[in-house]
Amino acid sequence: MTTVPVEQEKVEACRAFAADIADEVQRFIDRHTTVGVERTVARAYGVVGADAEGTPLVNALVDRIHRAGQAGRGVAYHLGRALCEGAGSVQEAAEMLAFSEAADLGAGPSAAEARGALEAATREAIARIDRARDEREATKAAHRVGVAPLKYVIVATGNIYDDAVQAKAAGFAGADIVAVIRATAQSLLDYVPEGPTTEGYGGTYATQENFRIIRRAADEATRDTGTYLAQTNYSSGLCMSEIAWMAAVERLDMLLNDAMYGILFRDINMQRTFIDQYFSRRIIARSGIVINTGEDNYLTTADAVEKAHTVLASQFINEAFARRAGLREEQMGLGHAFEIDPWLEDSLLFELAQAQLVRQIFDRHPIKWMPPTKFKTGDIFHSHVHDAMFNLVGITTGQSIELLGMFSEAVHTPLLMDRYLSLKSARYIFTAARHLGDEIQWKPGGIVERRAREVLDKAHELLREVERETVWDAIGRGAFGDVRRTRTGGKGYSGVVARHPEYLNPILDVLERP
Repeated sequence: MTTVPVEQEKVEACRAFAADIADEVQRFIDRHTTVGVERTVARAYGVVGADAEGTPLVNALVDRIHRAGQAGRGVAYHLGRALCEGAGSVQEAAEMLAFSEAADLGAGPSAAEARGALEAATREAIARIDRARDEREATKAAHRVGVAPLKYVIVATGNIYDDAVQAKAAGFAGADIVAVIRATAQSLLDYVPEGPTTEGYGGTYATQENFRIIRRAADEATRDTGTYLAQTNYSSGLCMSEIAWMAAVERLDMLLNDAMYGILFRDINMQRTFIDQYFSRRIIARSGIVINTGEDNYLTTADAVEKAHTVLASQFINEAFARRAGLREEQMGLGHAFEIDPWLEDSLLFELAQAQLVRQIFDRHPIKWMPPTKFKTGDIFHSHVHDAMFNLVGITTGQSIELLGMFSEAVHTPLLMDRYLSLKSARYIFTAARHLGDEIQWKPGGIVERRAREVLDKAHELLREVERETVWDAIGRGAFGDVRRTRTGGKGYSGVVARHPEYLNPILDVLERP
């Protein structure tokens, strides 16, 4: 494939800066937990159910422990202690701790004793992830798998049963991946609803039962077409790690999971987000799920020409955080987007330069390429051409995963026929230009080469600055996406807890093993 000259020493320097940035945050992560992490641990141990008002038992359990000032010991300690003191099961222990005023939340048996009481439950929790991973890989091995760029489309009506029908229809129309995007603002809910849902604005609620329903539909489409249909959802927001657990055991293939997205675009506290992303990614690493990071969003709030380097810098940082959570490069679907003003002279060459640069630097990563949205209007004919140019750049530069643009995106939620036409257009361009990138060379010193060099140089300088001031302060001054956040501001800060010296989390201990 055609390439642009890249200064490898500068790339390695960027990675070194990103490593230092992530290491500084990781030291903080290793000393703290959150209510979201502890709820995830409880779910992994099999705690299920909700009360008559819909409050999940894991929330009632962890909230009571947190109010008592004992969350720093870890929910595993309290569950293990209850087992030591006579509870017949983890579920019984959770119910007693959540609802019985007589339940003692102070010091009791040692952490070692609590760990021992949970030994079988810990093995089963990890085994659930492993069984789901093995089943997914066996299903993929038995069917055709799409050729990159994988064609990714969104289905989200608000009603999970309608979504299942649309997911299958997308598979029959040639989609490789279906995403049921979440209901608007679900990322701000500090709980995960129980069961299937039939109402949702701007999307469908992410719940474990909803994951199961779409997985079943995708499996049916896979059997009927002979081509594997992958499933994705969002592991972000205040329940980031809980959703990662649900996705892992329900055989999802991909998750939108970013180290900084929730901080910048949902105003979730940065301490909470960094801790939650680490635990979520430990689960994801074990499960074999591919993450999709969210750098594309920077270009919806900042200019895509002036701030393209912030995308590259964030990709280096996301990569560094993912490495510390045990993800392989093949699981790191770093994101970027086709968001330059289409009326700018040579905008296509700038898009080619950025796409080529990202593809070369992260050559083993399944790059996630996002379509134009910022400059979409109600002109569906121009919109369709805009998406076609995006597809052409994607196939030319060898992007891995393409979320297909919809010509009606700025008008209404895309209909089945809109999705079909987008898939048809992508199939045409991906076929007609399959080897275009192998046949061309960029002009030495030309626009594409100069632009790629400029973006890398600016990313290198930005990472140098962030490493010097820390990512906490860099976010505070608006270094990414022109969005400013504070270290103690945002949603969910009250759910950040310093770990007790005898903090217990056997699930994390296993996930952190080499």
